[in-house]
Amino acid sequence: MKYVIVRTYSAGVFAGFLDSRDGQEVTLLQARRLWRWEGAASLSELAVRGVKKPGGCKFPVAVPRVLLTQAIEILDVTDAAKASIDAVPEWRA
Repeated sequence: MKYVIVRTYSAGVFAGFLDSRDGQEVTLLQARRLWRWEGAASLSELAVRGVKKPGGCKFPVAVPRVLLTQAIEILDVTDAAKASIDAVPEWRA
């Protein structure tokens, strides 16, 4: 399965394994919401290079499955970028 970043219309940004896509409906597995990131100027840079400041990122716990109903952008993530996303500690309130 491909690891991707999905930007939605109103639910935010998620990173996870692309399980399925049907129009604007996207299902991700082992998905983390990318609530805040530092060290990448855009989602495009985040997908290619990853984050350079993991301590400034807020990525909560991964959920086993999420159905996103208004996906407006899907970016393939490089292995290096995935490793940097995985290295961000789980953010908790």
